[in-house]
Amino acid sequence: MPEISRPDRTAPPNLTSYEEARESYHVDLPERFNPVVDIIERWAQEAPDDLALVSLGPGGETIAEHTVAQLAAESRKAARALLAAGIGKGDPIFIMLPRHPAWYFAMLGAIRIGAVVMPGTNQLTARDISYRIRAADAVAAITDSVGAEKLDAVREELPTLRTRIGLGVGDREGWNDLETIMEAAGDGELPDSPTSSSDPMILFFTSGTVSYPKMVLHPTAYGLGHVSTARFWHDLRPGDRHWTVTDTGWAKAAWGGLFGQWHERATIVQVALGKPDADTILRILKDAGITSFCAPPTLYRMLVQADLAAYDLSGVRHCTSAGEPLNPEVIRAWKDGTGGLTVYDGYGQSETCVLVANYRAMDVRPGSMGKPVPGWTVDVLDESGERAPDDVVGSIAVKVTDPRPIGLFDGYYRDDAANEKSFVGGWYLTGDKAWRDGDGYLWFEGRDDDVITSSAYRIGPFEVESALVEHPAVVEAAVVGKDDPQRTQIVTAFVILAPGYEAGDELAAELQKHSRDLTAPYKYPREIHFVDELPKTVSGKIRRSELRESLRERPAGD
Repeated sequence: MPEISRPDRTAPPNLTSYEEARESYHVDLPERFNPVVDIIERWAQEAPDDLALVSLGPGGETIAEHTVAQLAAESRKAARALLAAGIGKGDPIFIMLPRHPAWYFAMLGAIRIGAVVMPGTNQLTARDISYRIRAADAVAAITDSVGAEKLDAVREELPTLRTRIGLGVGDREGWNDLETIMEAAGDGELPDSPTSSSDPMILFFTSGTVSYPKMVLHPTAYGLGHVSTARFWHDLRPGDRHWTVTDTGWAKAAWGGLFGQWHERATIVQVALGKPDADTILRILKDAGITSFCAPPTLYRMLVQADLAAYDLSGVRHCTSAGEPLNPEVIRAWKDGTGGLTVYDGYGQSETCVLVANYRAMDVRPGSMGKPVPGWTVDVLDESGERAPDDVVGSIAVKVTDPRPIGLFDGYYRDDAANEKSFVGGWYLTGDKAWRDGDGYLWFEGRDDDVITSSAYRIGPFEVESALVEHPAVVEAAVVGKDDPQRTQIVTAFVILAPGYEAGDELAAELQKHSRDLTAPYKYPREIHFVDELPKTVSGKIRRSELRESLRERPAGD
């Protein structure tokens, strides 16, 4: 690996005065805007040889490096290939690819022509894929050979899907090979700016407790929303190398791997990690020139168990974490083991960019979410919608008006009921709880609903319950999160059996496999408790809070 210049850890942060940044931060959002044209192409014109993307393999080996000019050229090829396939502005495209350069080519090419991208994690099952394509009426899908097999299993359920494009699918019937059609399309003329700043650009799927995943719709302005994420929270400047550990199917991939970082002219590093292990991650941080690192708390909890002193991490200047609150003891252990690196926690959702964060210019209060990000007005409201007093738990809310913040989603696609519940009195209600201290720091308290947070994944109980009750042995099921020191929570199921079935370890294992096959590997219940009845409200709703409390009262190993 070539010698990489090392940053000065003492370099002044981009945000030197929180108050001044809140007063002065402004993003100019033109009426006609396309992030590929206005960020990638502009950078390519001004500094074509700047390194934009580094792709590493499972062990940290370099797979590919792309300058911004090369990245722009590949995105144009993908755009022309999609146009040639009959895909155009406003068409939803399901994209499920691993951490490979092709994910960027497909995403940027689709966004370039104004199509609406729908990223999906590679852990999705055929059932998950079918739901997403049908819910959005997607007209095209781009995936790899593994995804192609899953999609073909449900092809008859997808009347709107007319185009299938694969990476490494060979001569699979009904599929076009991505690399082949890109090469055939070549580079060439494309519309200057095919989209306005309000045109739809990306659909994320987020889990809830009483329905299948909701669709979160972001406009093209979302590409500028993450400027504050990259500049203030990630503390990026030109030439930095930023690595966010994430799957390409999650909104976190946009937080740390799309337009915000490139707007700041930093290099994005993606790594095709298998099962994460401390040695591989720490070696990559040491050898790949990473200057800014973002990972979920689950990984930090694993990393601090390693011998951090055995790795030279002097090249890393800035560390961040999001997905769930990071334990104060982990922050302290990481700082002690790395010779002074602080983890700056942040908070946000698929519906937003980073909303609240800690910054190098401020004292970090371990366990706190920090303060609202410049460009966003975030507060804690009481039940009447008024500002809650300090030290009182209330709802985390985002001010929508005067002006509407750049990076806030347009709304839940095709779900008026969810929008009516979430947008109230000029505020977007996140569904999460927190309290504010006397100095304006926010402290996360919990979630309004019953979404389970496990290893930074948000899992809706309804999806797991629906899978369980499809098994003939199950009459009824309720799923909750059980507190776990490593994963934050583990998925736990309470099951009422049908007559003729006997509770036991063998049946529990069978139900776990059944659930894993129908949902995804990270969603299956790691514990199953067989019960005779479930606690319910008068109206018949399951009291999940009571189930969670019963888990806390159970003796270990019961």
